[in-house]
Amino acid sequence: MAEHSRKKGTHTPRATIGDVRDPDSLHHYLQRFNAWQAERNYSPKTVQGRDDVLRYFIAWLDERGIGRPHEVTKPIIERYQSHLFVYRKKDGQPLSARTQHGRITPIRAWFKWLAKQNFILYNPASDLDLPRLDRRLPRHVLTVKEAETVLAMPDLETATGIRDRVMLEVFYSTGMRRMELMNLQVFDIDAERGTVMIRQGKGRRDRMVPIGERAIAWVEKYRDDVRPELATGADEGTLFLTHLGEGFTPNRLTQLVREYVQAAQIGKTGSCHLFRHTMATLMLENGADIRYIQAILGHAELSTTQVYTQVSIRQLKAIHTATHPGRLPGSIAGAGATQSAAPGVSQQHGPLNAAAALLMALDAEADEDEDAGVAADALRRR
Repeated sequence: MAEHSRKKGTHTPRATIGDVRDPDSLHHYLQRFNAWQAERNYSPKTVQGRDDVLRYFIAWLDERGIGRPHEVTKPIIERYQSHLFVYRKKDGQPLSARTQHGRITPIRAWFKWLAKQNFILYNPASDLDLPRLDRRLPRHVLTVKEAETVLAMPDLETATGIRDRVMLEVFYSTGMRRMELMNLQVFDIDAERGTVMIRQGKGRRDRMVPIGERAIAWVEKYRDDVRPELATGADEGTLFLTHLGEGFTPNRLTQLVREYVQAAQIGKTGSCHLFRHTMATLMLENGADIRYIQAILGHAELSTTQVYTQVSIRQLKAIHTATHPGRLPGSIAGAGATQSAAPGVSQQHGPLNAAAALLMALDAEADEDEDAGVAADALRRR
């Protein structure tokens, strides 16, 4: 698949919206809000995501001659909600309820902060009615055959093709998130133990998860034979590199995986999160206890009423080996190892509501990742 990239070290400048000379402008208060979040140890992804969404809101206000926080009222924010409801994307489709929800919640957080810091007399966003979110299952999940078809798409005659196959294998084997794969370092994968250390995952939590033998074999091939060709200049240790020797951006990685899914012609769409859905679903179908899948995925909780015990990496590895379909040919697990040999693999899938909650949580995550670039893309098109 073709790669498109900016030169390393270049960034798209973030334009000032409104009167740059006005110290009380919405733009300046946004900068203060960003600084406050950074001081409180909010993750850079959270700060960036809120900044993207709030910039879009500020631009909408600027078009209507509103440039200061005290000029924003509840009716104005409700008009903005109506604007989001009628807005149509390039393909003519409306914004999903989850996307609309994601555009409003940062506004509520911002104005709550403005009121708490006494920059405004009252919070106009405190009583907003947010769109109700659907509880739905993932739109697409791959079968084992479909997953293998997608994995076979990269051209293994090229260095980037081998790299792409390895990334797909890691997504499929571990179910890790897009940002988690992007942030992997060379020594985060322990081939001897069959584990991968995911650092600063969602919620800034580290976790160690199992990775299959086949994925490890591909990682070792890429690390030893291909990565040295891609690494140029100062090597910061990022595992997966572009043809320019730099780490991937979220949108570039999403597009790369999406193109392989489309090229497979399996009648399904999706990108990085498609493999996260697939891994969880296939392991559930093969009898893995939902507690183990939850630990591998890094979910802090599945619902407010369910509490799960911590499990050891050794247990996770045993369950992963017994229930994940991506194995090396001739491996013990693939040659008829019984599920009953692993304590955490049951012949029954556990409570259906717990499984449904897990899959719904995955679908919500996919929407969050997809929506993360929506506001930024919209600003760039302005």
